[in-house]
Amino acid sequence: MTRTAQLAYLRLAAAIALLPMMALPVCAQFWNSSASSAAATAVTVQGNVSLLRDSYLWAVNSGDLVLPQQIIVTGPDGYAVFRVADGSTFEVFPNSRVTFRANSGNWKDLVDVWLGRIRVQIQKLGGAPNFNRVHTPTAVISVRGTVFDVSVDPSDETTHIIVEEGQVAVEHRLMPRDGDPKILNAGEELVVYRNSPLSALRRLDRGRVMQLMADIVWQILVRTPRLPGGGGGVPTGGTVPPPPVGGGLPGDTGSTPPPPPPPPPGN
Repeated sequence: MTRTAQLAYLRLAAAIALLPMMALPVCAQFWNSSASSAAATAVTVQGNVSLLRDSYLWAVNSGDLVLPQQIIVTGPDGYAVFRVADGSTFEVFPNSRVTFRANSGNWKDLVDVWLGRIRVQIQKLGGAPNFNRVHTPTAVISVRGTVFDVSVDPSDETTHIIVEEGQVAVEHRLMPRDGDPKILNAGEELVVYRNSPLSALRRLDRGRVMQLMADIVWQILVRTPRLPGGGGGVPTGGTVPPPPVGGGLPGDTGSTPPPPPPPPPGN
């Protein structure tokens, strides 16, 4: 091999060796952009709101990002509003535990609610439907652009769904599918029991609507924050065991629970 050929070979080998190093910044930039677009931003935080990481609670402040598969935990005085890239929001009320975008393969699976209560507002995209889903232990709720309320009873995983605006479709998560999903329109509610088929829809009467609105205002305004959010990245407590059956999260001071759902059909 001539000297010229040897030099050309060495230059080619060096260029090939440098390619992965040159690609790293591009890959990192793409990853950061993708992670940011899939994240949720905390736009309002009151009281004790945390992310559960490595069995520790880390305080959430306004402006912080929540990444996919992270768990949000609120204490007895905790309340937060999170916004995603398309403008849709979800509110997390006191004594709740939810996973944000638990399904890494599909960002349209917006929230998994394990206990407590959330309120979701899905924005339409240029007037077109914006498909998203919310999961609970007993229900799968599909939406296109609507406002609805979901609560999960920690004692028996009963799911209570109320539609304020628009339309949602509900399927039982545990039982075999029997026909089409239940369609809920504005002003309707549905209770999903763990071991019972989907119950009949009910219209919300005026008193029930006023009670719900008063409850939302009460939870936001009357439960004044007792534990202000700490600086980002500072643990707010020790290790966190799984939530006990029949009780709230660790640190629950026994605040007044929501009214129980109606009994299962047939009782």
